[in-house]
Amino acid sequence: MKKSLLIIICVIFTITLQAQKESSNLGIQQNDISKNASNITVSIYPVPVRENRFTIKTNRDVSLIRITNIIGQDVFRIQYNNPQQVNNISLDNPKRGMYLVTIIFSDGTRVVKKIMVEESD
Repeated sequence: MKKSLLIIICVIFTITLQAQKESSNLGIQQNDISKNASNITVSIYPVPVRENRFTIKTNRDVSLIRITNIIGQDVFRIQYNNPQQVNNISLDNPKRGMYLVTIIFSDGTRVVKKIMVEESD
């Protein structure tokens, strides 16, 4: 009885150590991603967006831009064959409200920004 209890405790201890080791490896990968993301600057102007047009300027090459409404429906999507750092976006009759702009860079890094769209005067 004592031997089986000792074996069970050893197995649980080994599983716990393995889980901690795997989670610490994930932490290193997440820190690397955070370091890459901290070097990115993204400017979106004018804010709030009026007349259905705005500009996205970054310090890295952008390969894809996706704009979704607040419930997750795609409103705009463009993928660039030649990545660029300045992107002029023109939306087709967007409704007034909040939108999410997802920017994916050529190295796979992703940044999400919020924009507010106002009705044109």
